[in-house]
Amino acid sequence: MGIGHGHGEVSHQATKRLLVAAALLWPAGWLAAQDAEPGKVEYENRCARCHGGSGAGGELGPPIAFRLRQLQDEELSRLILDGIPNKGMPGFKLTDQEMRSLISHLRTLRPPPQGGPRPKPVQVQTTDGRTLGGLAMNQGREDLQLLTADKRLVLLRKVGDKYRTVTSQADWPTYHGAYHGNRYSKQDSINTRTISRLVPKWIFSISGASRLQVTPVVVDGVMYVTSPNECYALDPGTGRQIWTYKRPRTQGVIGDAAGGINRGVSVAGNRLFMVTDHAHLLALNRFTGELLWDTEMADYRKNYNATSAPLTVGNLVLSGTAGGDEGVRGFLAAYDQSTGKEVWRFWTVPARGEPLSETWGAGVDTPGATAWFTGTYDAESDTLYWPTGNPGPDLDGDNRPGDNLYSDCILALEAKTGRLKWHFQYTPHDVWDWDAQQPPVLVDAKWEGKARKLLLHANRNGFFYVLDRKDGKLLLAKPFVKKLTWASGIGPDGRPVLNPNQLPSTKGVEVCPAMEGATNWFSTSFSPLTGFYYVQTLEKCNVFTKSPGEWKAGRDFMGGSSRPVTGETPVKILRAIDIQTGRIAWELPQTGNANSWGGTLSTAGGLVIFCDDSGALSAADAVSGKLLWSFPTGQTWKASPMTYVFDGKQYIAVAAGPNIVSFGMVD
Repeated sequence: MGIGHGHGEVSHQATKRLLVAAALLWPAGWLAAQDAEPGKVEYENRCARCHGGSGAGGELGPPIAFRLRQLQDEELSRLILDGIPNKGMPGFKLTDQEMRSLISHLRTLRPPPQGGPRPKPVQVQTTDGRTLGGLAMNQGREDLQLLTADKRLVLLRKVGDKYRTVTSQADWPTYHGAYHGNRYSKQDSINTRTISRLVPKWIFSISGASRLQVTPVVVDGVMYVTSPNECYALDPGTGRQIWTYKRPRTQGVIGDAAGGINRGVSVAGNRLFMVTDHAHLLALNRFTGELLWDTEMADYRKNYNATSAPLTVGNLVLSGTAGGDEGVRGFLAAYDQSTGKEVWRFWTVPARGEPLSETWGAGVDTPGATAWFTGTYDAESDTLYWPTGNPGPDLDGDNRPGDNLYSDCILALEAKTGRLKWHFQYTPHDVWDWDAQQPPVLVDAKWEGKARKLLLHANRNGFFYVLDRKDGKLLLAKPFVKKLTWASGIGPDGRPVLNPNQLPSTKGVEVCPAMEGATNWFSTSFSPLTGFYYVQTLEKCNVFTKSPGEWKAGRDFMGGSSRPVTGETPVKILRAIDIQTGRIAWELPQTGNANSWGGTLSTAGGLVIFCDDSGALSAADAVSGKLLWSFPTGQTWKASPMTYVFDGKQYIAVAAGPNIVSFGMVD
């Protein structure tokens, strides 16, 4: 059911019950006055002017009450002593007693209630003659976000002294936009003729975030975005916050999650699903942000972590974990959406002694090959297509002779059971950290004159692949970058034809592409109008060095490192690939430092929206590659754009730095 429909009127008693229920969501410590203690004077003299008397932020400093919960006493003491000079916070020299007193007071500070402003009961008249009552989750001069008695969200816009309900007409319901993963939208209000009128409509900033990697999801008129261990529900027309779910970052987590990465959510029915930094899978009520269940997928103390958006299929929610660069054993698991109970688990690496363990040798115990990225799904055949990560240690293959299955693969799995249908391995015995965690795009198209079900994949190793997704048969493999030295091509059997002297050594060997790959996890797109596949590519090489080491909990397990090639100037190039031939139809080089990680979106409006290496959000003609529009954000991209229609208007949204920015046309 879309928001704003079928909720009817609520009674005064129902509104009172909602207010009481909402009050329970806010910690009592927020309402109760705190008793004075010795550290309070210390805090008021040294900290309150910047961070406010309650730690909720002030003119000169950010909120700290929530962030304090993420630090142990020793870490907090060091922070106070050293300060953060590059952010304007000086260090303070305190005696041991002063430090103990100050930290004691800091521990009494409580963060503001989650979800933004405290809800208050309201009752409004609608333009269609109804009376709507409930809790105002947030409100502006012209907009109102209402939680009704039946715990549904209704978004409203003011018309005189009344309100009209608004919702979305075209959603973006998954990380990839749809099960097939092609990031193509049929919306065409924003097109080659109107793109010049595109302007920012609203910005939502997430405090404490740096470079967000999330793709916003829009379902039934509500947008959901994440940062590590945090989820925000927004009004897609204004960016106004409706509710927030937060939990402290986990101490001791390593890997990508420790760097502050979370790529988004999945939604099914009334539930929203996301992962935490310490490899838990959460279910929230998508209307209120209430935690419904919390399931541990794997033990973070054994180097597991999690970063990407889950995928919902039927009554299941699917997710893997990160940790491939830290030597964990990869898996993809399915959980019951109602309970969080595990239904099946597919291990991407066999246990010692199991079939295919011979492809690993002694390295089978610390293999990597995690399923950390979001896969795609073919509902007709009930098949999941899930990419897997690199083997470990990344750059040293001496202890893992063989192909190292199922690392660097695309896995075709039966969604209901997790049964393997087929696999295709892109880089057997990978020693360059070229995982297969790039979007597997599902396309129905003619191939050599016959209708065929295809899977498109621009791999990190520099080759563009077309597979028959029914059986995994290789149909095409062509280079899509010029700097490619490790292999001369891909054989008819799908295996690379290796070039000599391209394995990492203790002295270092120059190899192309670089460790970042010819592309990476950021989004690609395919337009059925042009037959082109659009991908941000990187022309760059590295010097790869291996350095053998042992696996340890709490430590990376790279087995080496890479460094830039002296004198080389890397460049990012947007390329359009003809999927029938692998030919580069056009390319658009960019000016920048070649360190951006933003993807593409293609639309029925004849556009490719992409994250330019300069930091601009840009639009090119999908047929010719001509640059049509650009808006500088001043950020280094770590996310990809999406689109939706809300209240009859098309928007394009993207995470830029710590901000969610939504663009629409000038009225």
